[in-house]
Amino acid sequence: MKKIIPFIIGISMLASCKSYQANQTINNGNENELIQSDTVSISSDETDYEILIIEPGFNAWLYGSARPRGFHSQEFLETRNTLLVQSWNQRNLQPHTYDPQLYELRVDYDVNTDYGYEVNYLLYNYFLYFQIKYKQRLTAFVPRI
Repeated sequence: MKKIIPFIIGISMLASCKSYQANQTINNGNENELIQSDTVSISSDETDYEILIIEPGFNAWLYGSARPRGFHSQEFLETRNTLLVQSWNQRNLQPHTYDPQLYELRVDYDVNTDYGYEVNYLLYNYFLYFQIKYKQRLTAFVPRI
């Protein structure tokens, strides 16, 4: 295994090393269940990393409100993710200042690792969704779509 990025907050987000199918897998019976308990799994054979997000409403938001894939460059996503992860991890270390139920686990994001476009895209959009939904501001950048 190369890296594991655990990330839980009433959700679960995980990036790990393994061989996976390159296409997205959503295993839900109908659209109502999809909105109730989203599970989004994005992986890439070329990078051996996967990110898994389980958050009610995230999948619907991702397809209904987020910028489409390719809108931002991978470099842009990596730069923003670096800042967002740093802020997240600082809040995780301060449970008396920030809600520990929102920032339960530290995110292990290595700036020297190429996670690929899909993982960076999904992580960036989760941070946007998180900031909008929970009215948090992780960086000086205003979270907007």
